[in-house]
Amino acid sequence: MKGLLTAFPLKNVSLLLTVLCLAMNAPNAHAADLDSAAASYEQVYVARRGWHIDIGVSVTALAPPLDQVVPNLPGARHVFFGFADKHYLLAGNHNAPVLLSALWPGAGMMLATGIANSPPEAFGEKHVIALRVTPQQMRDLQAFIWRSLRTQDKMLKVYQQGPYDGSVYFPAVRKYSAFHTCNTWGAEALRAAGFQVRAKGVLFAWQLWTQARRLRRSQQRSPGAGASLLLGAAH
Repeated sequence: MKGLLTAFPLKNVSLLLTVLCLAMNAPNAHAADLDSAAASYEQVYVARRGWHIDIGVSVTALAPPLDQVVPNLPGARHVFFGFADKHYLLAGNHNAPVLLSALWPGAGMMLATGIANSPPEAFGEKHVIALRVTPQQMRDLQAFIWRSLRTQDKMLKVYQQGPYDGSVYFPAVRKYSAFHTCNTWGAEALRAAGFQVRAKGVLFAWQLWTQARRLRRSQQRSPGAGASLLLGAAH
């Protein structure tokens, strides 16, 4: 023992023990960092409603000026936004002429729907995809939605009540057409939030839904996903 201590001085033993302690604590520190990062994420919801896709966020995540929608949706815990053709939405009959008219550029509308329960309860679990976003991504998403809404002196004004309880229509800035549909808008919204999605040529719900499912799989593989899904070469 004396020979061992002579060959390996006590100060080196102390240094070795310090290194070992740091190595043993490293996984816990990494786990704490992951927990801290996870706590900073918020969620964006992609909801498929047949041929139409909405983008939703929690009411508590809404910040000015977009939080102006909240007083119009009493009792809502989440708000979903969707883009649509004004003529089609307000038509009494959705017959062939009305459907064909939606192919030509026309006034757009934004539909805001408030739900009092969770998105999976409201739309069905298989019709909702939740994606994690950083606070900056959430701000960018809300800025895009706000720019989509036509305002008067930076204030929202309800156009009329929507088709469901707890829903309202707002005039939209963009025009609706066969080449810029509700699903194009949804893809643009996710893209504005920094996700790698293709918006050009996205006309149908399945085109956006396929991309949203890919994003969810990527996040499930990487618990800290966010930056890994940020905008790249997709257009």
